Amino acid sequence: MSLLSLEHGKFAYRADFALYGVAIAAMTAAIAAVPVRGQEPALLAWVVGGLGCWSLIEYVFHRFLLHGMSPFREWHAEHHARPTARIASPTIFSASLIAGLVTLPAWLLVGAWPACAVTLGVTSGYYAYAIVHHATHHWRVKNAWLLERKRWHAAHHHAVAAPSRFGVTNSFWDRIFGTD
Repeated sequence: MSLLSLEHGKFAYRADFALYGVAIAAMTAAIAAVPVRGQEPALLAWVVGGLGCWSLIEYVFHRFLLHGMSPFREWHAEHHARPTARIASPTIFSASLIAGLVTLPAWLLVGAWPACAVTLGVTSGYYAYAIVHHATHHWRVKNAWLLERKRWHAAHHHAVAAPSRFGVTNSFWDRIFGTD
């Protein structure tokens, strides 16, 4: 399987989780070591803001890109057809999107440290999404919250009329936009 393959081998699939975990740890360490003291509350706000932005990004990408636009719609249909297959965005693609659509614009608009903080928030949200999505398809769960996410996502996969329930980590935006 190639670097750009949607269906991952076991190693590439697991490496994606490891690489994002390392990236989150590195950004956290960098922010914790900020040489200019007094920026901590503002940087924490940027992290939280990035995490909040992720929830909307997750919803918009899933609803409008993965269920709406070619070739993404066809790629995502393969996941719906084989939900336990290791089908995911290649790491180079997801990392490039985060760098190009989050880090670079934030750096240009607000500077290096806030860009690092907002990227940490978005990346942490993406990582949580990846774990929750994996769990909904592969884990037997007893945790009430995760069980609810698993049921919610199963309803998304089995929607008969129109696609709905696009949020994986939360249902907030589905409720706001009436897709619940």
